[in-house]
Amino acid sequence: MNTTDVEEKKTKLRTGYTTGSSATAAAKAALLSIINQEKIDSVDIRLPKGTFIQIPVHSCKFESNKAQCSVIKDGGDDPDVTHGAEIIVELSITEKVNQIDIGGGEGVGIVTKPGLGLEINKPAINPVPKKMITENLREVGEKILVKQGISIVISVPKGRELGPKTDNPRIGIQNGISILGTSGIVIPFSTASYAASIRQNLDVAIAMGNDTVVLTTGGRSEDFAKKIVDLPEHCFVQMGDFSGYTIQQCSRKNIKKAYVVGFIGKLAKMATGVKQTHVKGSKVDMNFLAELAKKSNAEGKVIESIKKANTARHVSEIIQENNVKGFFELICSETYKHMRKYCEEKVPIDVILFDFDGKVLARKLEE
Repeated sequence: MNTTDVEEKKTKLRTGYTTGSSATAAAKAALLSIINQEKIDSVDIRLPKGTFIQIPVHSCKFESNKAQCSVIKDGGDDPDVTHGAEIIVELSITEKVNQIDIGGGEGVGIVTKPGLGLEINKPAINPVPKKMITENLREVGEKILVKQGISIVISVPKGRELGPKTDNPRIGIQNGISILGTSGIVIPFSTASYAASIRQNLDVAIAMGNDTVVLTTGGRSEDFAKKIVDLPEHCFVQMGDFSGYTIQQCSRKNIKKAYVVGFIGKLAKMATGVKQTHVKGSKVDMNFLAELAKKSNAEGKVIESIKKANTARHVSEIIQENNVKGFFELICSETYKHMRKYCEEKVPIDVILFDFDGKVLARKLEE
């Protein structure tokens, strides 16, 4: 074994699974234990992109038409505060034909502020985990759903104490944690390994004879970008939170053009000149966004509500509701300005801001 192999072994970080995947696995195990009337030790769940992951089941109790199973959340080599938390699902068979109801119990936070894309006063269970749970239960519960329904309640015994250790209280999720996850798996957020994967991705694009890349803030923005930028798969680089670093690397590697693509949250940070946009490392500056709204001739009450806004998504909703023209364009041009500066004006840049449904809100093209 040569040194490179050893290095790779050292830096290869273990992926984990999200709270959403944990809840999905517990729900699937609960349903299978009712169907088979036996204890389930592990389950394969289908992830949003169609691949499968096997998850061990921590506890499993069942009767003829109800069950309770739990999974221990595993963050892999990126342990966050929810790493090691027990995610419990209580599942029961109901009379509501073909209906799957998903609710939150103890330790699952309640949404109290707008801007999260979730209903106020409802459990903080994001749409992707809900869909993942529903799809996985439909796959194994087909026969049951013909005549009956399924109800599940997710709870996290330690959720109430873990909640304050996350960003939840600041964004208005009270009394617990969120059931999250857009891909179902946790990619380790190690700065060194992430930076290495960015460099590697750029090197692959260059090696394949491409000198144009699309820098996205994550999987969803990448999917949306693929619909409007026709380039091979290897030209898409998930820069995550490392926007400054990535564009510097583009200039070092003589990339001839970079698309910078994302949603309001990350781009609002990049527009202020933040090079590293990790949620804990930097907060969205509402005063800065209020200033941009002012430049876009927004009314005083709109500017005030932006200052008090809960999230960047919330700001986006306020701007659209009040039909403020030019705001999203300013976010793009400010992002453009900073990214050009970080690459020492060497890389032509095209900034695209998407809404959460994949519609282009604004774009700043290289002049």
